[in-house]
Amino acid sequence: MPNDDAEVLISERRGAVQVLRLNRPAKLNALNTALTRALHDELRRADEDDAVRAVVLAGEGRSFCTGADTSEFAVLTPADNRAVIRRSELTTKTQAMLQRMRKPIVSVVQGHALGGGAGLAIGCDMMVAADDASFGYPEVRHSLVPAIVMTGLQRQLGRKLAFELVSTGRRLTAAELAENGLANRVTPVDQAFDTAMEIATRWAEVNPLAMSAIKDLFYRVADLPFDQAMRTGGDINAIMRGFAGAGG
Repeated sequence: MPNDDAEVLISERRGAVQVLRLNRPAKLNALNTALTRALHDELRRADEDDAVRAVVLAGEGRSFCTGADTSEFAVLTPADNRAVIRRSELTTKTQAMLQRMRKPIVSVVQGHALGGGAGLAIGCDMMVAADDASFGYPEVRHSLVPAIVMTGLQRQLGRKLAFELVSTGRRLTAAELAENGLANRVTPVDQAFDTAMEIATRWAEVNPLAMSAIKDLFYRVADLPFDQAMRTGGDINAIMRGFAGAGG
């Protein structure tokens, strides 16, 4: 597989599973504009393709993703405010898309998952962490703020530990990711991708309408008051009776 920036994202189909690989291994898959845009566009294509029923997000090389490519910061300055806003909007849309897309997605986290990379890792519906995973938000050590990814972190982790991560730059190990409910599986490095494929393949065997409804309802009720969430669940319960193959 190519390791230069000519192909910053590798997209391949394995049955009904779309595999997306961040492909800037020499930069530890840091998110420059080209990679962020490519990821956004491929996630959208996978979501719109009826032949795709699940997605695996991984990284080439020894790390998943180290977050924003700071080499671009030299041009993303107040001197070109439009470029700053465009990049911020692209990053926000890409991070948010993981939960908004209809297809379930699992991340494969080996090595570093930092900043925006940490956001991608936990933004997926499930995570498989290799035992060498190192997860965190180092922005504060560089006088930066993990602004876009903070929402996802706070909604998935207890507030005290979440604040510790963003305010001190502390990193979590693979075992700590599992202990705190951020990783679904912890495996040796050489087994992480295959484990994620097993999860995605199992998803792909499910009625796609049911899977889409499960994902949509899961995230919708998280943001609703209890009574409204229960009513929403009741509405989906009635609708699902029309799915082909639905039980009685």
